[in-house]
Amino acid sequence: MTEETSKVQPFDIENYRVSSELITEKLQVESTGDEFEIKRRPLSWSRRNQMMAEHVKIKASGDPEFDSDGFMRACLKEVIVEAPWGRTTEAFLVSIDARLGRELEKLIPKISGDAEGEPAEEIKKDV
Repeated sequence: MTEETSKVQPFDIENYRVSSELITEKLQVESTGDEFEIKRRPLSWSRRNQMMAEHVKIKASGDPEFDSDGFMRACLKEVIVEAPWGRTTEAFLVSIDARLGRELEKLIPKISGDAEGEPAEEIKKDV
């Protein structure tokens, strides 16, 4: 064994497990300055992939079509545990205006585990 290989740490699966601890996010609506906190649960890689697959439809032409709106709403409903408005439901999400919607959209890269922070606009384009 060389000196270089002896410095390699053994693989620890615990570094890759999804935590059960809630994550507190502080959000601010840019146009009004309103600040609030939400608590969210982490979303596993597998669950994220399941949710993405649930929102891909095959058109009659055979081309795939990604329902980014449905995916984002599903993510938000799944992971937001505590918020000033109570439960994050379909009725709540379809009732809010673009100012709050844009702020919640910023959570999508964090929810979907994108370490690079892919903006929601790019997720909307994904298939």
